[in-house]
Amino acid sequence: MTAAVFLVALCLRPAITAVGPLLPQISVDEHLGEAAQGLLGALPLLAFALVSPQVHRFARRSGTERAVLVALLVLAAGGVVRSYAGDGGLWIGTVVIGCAIAVGNVLVPVIVKRDYAANVSRATGYYTACITLAAATASALAVPIAGLASWRLALSVWSLLALLIAAIWLPRTRAAAAGAAASAAGAGAGQAGVAGAGVAAPAGISVWRQPRAWLITAFMGLQSTTFYVLVTWLPTVEIDTGVSERTAGLHLFLFQGMGIIGGLAIPFLLRNPRHRSLGAVVASLPALLAIIGLLTAPNLAVLWAAIAGLGQGAALVTALTLISLGGRDHAETTRLSGMAQSLGYLLAASGPFLAGLLAEQTGTWTASLFLVAAFALLQITAGAAAVRTPGPRST
Repeated sequence: MTAAVFLVALCLRPAITAVGPLLPQISVDEHLGEAAQGLLGALPLLAFALVSPQVHRFARRSGTERAVLVALLVLAAGGVVRSYAGDGGLWIGTVVIGCAIAVGNVLVPVIVKRDYAANVSRATGYYTACITLAAATASALAVPIAGLASWRLALSVWSLLALLIAAIWLPRTRAAAAGAAASAAGAGAGQAGVAGAGVAAPAGISVWRQPRAWLITAFMGLQSTTFYVLVTWLPTVEIDTGVSERTAGLHLFLFQGMGIIGGLAIPFLLRNPRHRSLGAVVASLPALLAIIGLLTAPNLAVLWAAIAGLGQGAALVTALTLISLGGRDHAETTRLSGMAQSLGYLLAASGPFLAGLLAEQTGTWTASLFLVAAFALLQITAGAAAVRTPGPRST
């Protein structure tokens, strides 16, 4: 029953990552330009940014397990609306999907830390591996499913996964409700993580006034921006160079699948405080190298997808590690996480839209790729600076 939380993690990306390989088909049916396609890719991230700070209130009222169940059901409904509720449904369903996933983004890590307190790092590794594996699988299957039926089915099929896991999660919700009074003390740690915004601030400087917190937030946002630009546009960029839709979808699968390797490898550098600055740079360099490769040797797209994938997995783990180490206590770490996730995704939401807008205005993807390269350079700088900048002393 405890392991069901990793099944929930499987639902947190497929509804988003299945979109990129299908954008050429969606744009034809829905008459969308590149800017509109970019906005479609950015909407879930905007939902993440706006909803994440409010999740603790929802979970406090309903309970953590029930909040996750509701999110799974809403996610399933959003997938159907996006595919089959007409032109407006495409946009409304996308927003609903983003809101539902935002709840999972906030609550699943809290549950992992609560239920696996004795081995948080390993459990977090499993959690991120589940997210990455599901995201990659959705990208790889999107075009084949659309070829058998339509892009609408290829997107909505992930609603079935959400419903299945909701059914598996339901007994846990009932058990949590039935034993709420008896387990109140044991659940306190999990609820504290959810209600972080309502916890009294620790003594000392607020995270919003800490230079290191802003650098960590910048690193979180920049690595998310690079990831979501590539998830949204990499297939389209490759298709424009002559790669088939099916092959571009497989390259996106490779991009995300390689993230598992990068995420499992980078902790060897992050364990030693003296090497963390190097770790942040090593995690960020592959994205820059991959973008330079796409600009100079697009015929090697599969290689650049693999290199970028290694970097995105390593950068995500680095960002989560910096957040975990950035607070003086649990309450401050929770506040830092909320700050980094909310503002980080707000920054990330601009990426797909700006990249699409530049492509639409210039007629090529060159300017958009230079934009991503600039994000990667800033990510390297922010990561190295975040490690080197001292935090406030406890008082």
